[in-house]
Amino acid sequence: MDMKQLQDNLARLGAVDASSMVGDDFLLTWEKSDAELDATFLTADILRGLREANVSSRLFDSGLAVSLFRDNSTRTRFSFASACNLLGLEVQDLDEGKSQIAHGETVRETANMISFMADVIGIRDDLYIGRGNAYMREVSRAVAAGHHDGVLEQRPTLVNLQCDIDHPTQTMSDTLHLINHFGGAENLKGRKIAMTWAYSPSYGKPLSVPQGVIGLMTRFGADVVLAHPPGYEVMPEVEEVARSNASRSGGRFTRVESMAEAFADADVVYPKSWAPFAAMEKRTALFEEGDTNGLRALEGELLEQNARHTDWEADEELMSRTRDGAGLYLHCLPADISGVSCDKGEVADSVFDRYRVPLYKQASYKPYIIAAMILLAKFADPAATLAGLLDSGQKRVR
Repeated sequence: MDMKQLQDNLARLGAVDASSMVGDDFLLTWEKSDAELDATFLTADILRGLREANVSSRLFDSGLAVSLFRDNSTRTRFSFASACNLLGLEVQDLDEGKSQIAHGETVRETANMISFMADVIGIRDDLYIGRGNAYMREVSRAVAAGHHDGVLEQRPTLVNLQCDIDHPTQTMSDTLHLINHFGGAENLKGRKIAMTWAYSPSYGKPLSVPQGVIGLMTRFGADVVLAHPPGYEVMPEVEEVARSNASRSGGRFTRVESMAEAFADADVVYPKSWAPFAAMEKRTALFEEGDTNGLRALEGELLEQNARHTDWEADEELMSRTRDGAGLYLHCLPADISGVSCDKGEVADSVFDRYRVPLYKQASYKPYIIAAMILLAKFADPAATLAGLLDSGQKRVR
């Protein structure tokens, strides 16, 4: 990013009213206004430009960022740490097994005890339908009450690092990648984006990525297609969000049961495995009942169900069906790569290898998106704040 583009982005950010984000959380993209999304994208791009120009963006000279991962993570865990470090915050990971949570400490107590000097709390809780996003909101209410009661000097901002409903840091990163790839958000209008199920030999992948994609990319006037075999439905309420978004944006949202139909003339394809919504609901019920035998039986049923659809793979023939045979392949990573990480998976090894660099670039936006979410929750005039960093010229590395 050159200096002119950086200055242009600062001017554009100055024209966006994102003051409603101050003191707020980032839990679901469809709860955010168009202006708030625009501000997040612009702030992320500006932060990236500052780093490319070797200008420090350490707005905090102290403060804590708490991370709580209830599921495994590589990219999002390191992206959160990178984002916080970029802004000058120190990260402390909350290991529930080593805390009093394991002894029955309440959410309200935990939330306040970890937040005395915390400016942000990032949570990943995507394992059980009906639990993850609800837990995040319980933490949010607890720290808001702690701040109101004078226990906490500041109210920490909550950032959803993936829940059972949405994965906003991922899908915002994906969308910023598309915005820059196609030369502006306005150029997403009319683009065909295929969010398709793909075969995986593993069980129970969350629904939050496909739901996040259809819940966000329908806001830009795109032709968003959700494709999956019968029985792999996502949450009906998220499909309704997608339909409503498409209606408002002048785009389209459709659902098909053919990967080939979804790939046909697509500008963007996103083949990704997920577990059926109904099965994930059943999984949550079995977990709450402590039915380990039932959970094992469900896993076997779902693996058998997956095995009936091994042909749902992003291979060279399907990629040739995309627009001019050059559709952009996306994945949140790690992908199940046929012949590499598994015998048969979501994507052919030749396809993945050809798109490896764009995939890494797609992932590289996440630290900046997370940093933007934090910054916008803390600074009422983000354009002036970022311009001040640029004007100061404080070098990140001397």
